[in-house]
Amino acid sequence: MEAMKIVIVCTSVSHGNTRRVADAMADVLDAKVVTPEEADPAEPAGADLVGFGSGVFYGKLHHGLTDFVKTLPPCRGRAFVFATSGLPEIPPRPYTRALTRLLEGKGYEVDGAFSCRAFDTWAPFKIVGGINKHRPAAEDLTAARDFAERVLRAAATAPEH
Repeated sequence: MEAMKIVIVCTSVSHGNTRRVADAMADVLDAKVVTPEEADPAEPAGADLVGFGSGVFYGKLHHGLTDFVKTLPPCRGRAFVFATSGLPEIPPRPYTRALTRLLEGKGYEVDGAFSCRAFDTWAPFKIVGGINKHRPAAEDLTAARDFAERVLRAAATAPEH
């Protein structure tokens, strides 16, 4: 069986939190990790599976990532979404929902979303030296790897489009 081509498009701007999660997933997936600025919009269309992730800013994923996704051509590929954030997600409004819907609108089958807490020094937290100082921790990265394994199994067993 031919190896799957997998790419992860990741925006990690504050403390490298999201990149650490992307790298943990990439180890499992044997994936290349690129920033939206490095990625060619045609690259995701040629991949078997694409991950899209960023930190959370004011309750949303980074605009650089969502702007990149908006430039993608329609595709019938598979994708997953991930995020890191200082504050916990509010279940009725997950951080990854808007990007998931945007990808589905492009024709992607989104196989899931992952998020974990991470070190955050956003304005009010800067005063106290930040929150979640040791996150993502080893258990967060283990959870990211486990998520990547599930996504890989789902993609490998999915019928061809």
